[in-house]
Order: sequence, then structure tokens, then C-alpha cells
Amino acid sequence: MIVEKKEAFICNTENRVDKVASTIVPRSIFSQADTKILVNGKSVKKSQKVKVGDKIDIIYNEETFEGLLAEDIKLDVVFEDDSILVINKPCGMVVHPGAGNYTGTVVNALLYRYGDDFKTLEEDDSDLRPGIVHRLDKDTSGLLLIAKTRDAHKNLAMQFQEHSNEKIYLAICKGNFIKKRGTITKNIVRSELNRKTFTVTDDDRGKSAITHYTVLRQYDGYAFVRVKIETGRTHQIRVHLKSINHPILGDEIYSRKDNLFDVPLCLHAFTLSIDHPVTGERLTFRAKLPERMRDVIKKLSI
Repeated sequence: MIVEKKEAFICNTENRVDKVASTIVPRSIFSQADTKILVNGKSVKKSQKVKVGDKIDIIYNEETFEGLLAEDIKLDVVFEDDSILVINKPCGMVVHPGAGNYTGTVVNALLYRYGDDFKTLEEDDSDLRPGIVHRLDKDTSGLLLIAKTRDAHKNLAMQFQEHSNEKIYLAICKGNFIKKRGTITKNIVRSELNRKTFTVTDDDRGKSAITHYTVLRQYDGYAFVRVKIETGRTHQIRVHLKSINHPILGDEIYSRKDNLFDVPLCLHAFTLSIDHPVTGERLTFRAKLPERMRDVIKKLSI
């Protein structure tokens, strides 16, 4: 499950805040979208320079498998070898156990599939462990990458951090696009009104996010859109598309209920390209468009 943790300390040197804090918290948490860094009570980026006497607070999420059940849940395997597993996650399946979702998740399935090999962490190991390399929202379907070894996890996490991988999504959006192609570069920040949601900001708050979109087909009041992201912020595609007045069909958080279609979130992780963590070979995986989205497109095409 995911638990929130907090570390607070007084800085005793001068350096980037992530470098200073790496002796206190795991290094990997600075690549997580939900990590919050405060210096003297002010939210800052991980590259912020700090000095002796600064008060630093790090709030982050940590994955733990304690008390979780191993469940025999069938996974749609796209690719597997000794280092990685790629699955096509269905809409409605939670990736990490959390409040209200301690069973039926991808992690529960992985614990059953690999047993103790998936959850063992040796005392002298680094802060990384085998497991989920990136995340998909519960109602987002499509490709999910899992590392089966610590070395693979470290390598793949670096690829995601350096954006050398490529992620392409397909979405059905509401409204008619004026531009067929565009790039959204607005920072994303947690909403002050609802801490479970996010919004865009025009100032330097939040985290930078880059989303490219291409309208593949425009319908009457809807559009079938290809989305490529350079960053992987929480709810990034959903928040960015809403910010240009084209929320994703079926989005219960960032869109109003649709009068024509009663469907779950129409967002699908379609392709994923990575360098294999052992061989270095460039691999591209694909997950076909799910039935819920095919049905909508079929009705719109009539």
C-alpha cells in the first residue's frame, strides 16, 4: 500500500535541496510526482539551492507490502522476460493498494504471481525495489511497466526521469478543437480546494508538465485525440486537456456528466517505448484500443 511519510530537518550545508535531503530520505522519491518539498515553509523544486539553517520538510509517498494479500488475479501480459513485465491494465483496476482499495489491485496480483521475490528487500540494498515503474490512474487503461529486478527498476526509473522513454495515449475528448495540433506547457499544482485533484498554474508553483496532442478525428462535439507526454505528472493529461476546455469523456473529476455517453474515463495508454534495461534494445509495446472507446467511436461515426 501507499503511505504518506514526512521528514523534517535543519540544513547543515549548502547545496541543492534534493542533494542535501538524499541523506535523510530515499533518492527515488524526488522523481515522484506527489513529493512535496518545503524550505522554510515555502514549496520549492528539487533543484532549489539551500543554505545552513534552512528548515526543510519532505512529504512523500512510500510503497509498502506489509499486510497485503496475494491474489490470483489474471493479468493481460503484453511482454515478459527475466527483467521486465508489461501488462495491459484494464479500466477500473487500481495499481497500488490504498485507502479503500486494499484488494484487487495490480500489486496484489504481482504478489501472487511472483511471491516473496517481489516483496523482499535486503538490508544492504538501495532505496529501490522491484515493482511498478510508473503509474496509471484507476480508470485509465493500457500499458503498465513492472520491473522484476532491482537493477531493472533503477535503469527504468532513470529513463522515466530523463524522459528518454516515449508514452503515447489515446483519448476521446469533448468539444471541437480549433487547432489540430498543439502543445500544453502549463505547470500542474495540487488544488487548494480539493487536495485529491490538480489544476494548472501560470506562475512558478507546482511541477512543470509538457503535453503534445494531435486530433486524429473530429466528430460533432467530440474528438479522438493522440497524446504524447514528456513528463509524467499525476493526472497530467486530464488536467491539461481540461485547461484548454477539452476534458476527457467519462472523467468524473475534471468533466461534467455527458448527456450522450455514460462511459468510464476514455483514456488509454496505447504505446510505450523504452530501452531494455539489460540489452539496451529499443522496445515498443502496444495495447489495442479498449472496447469502451471503440463503442463510442463507432456510435460517433454513424
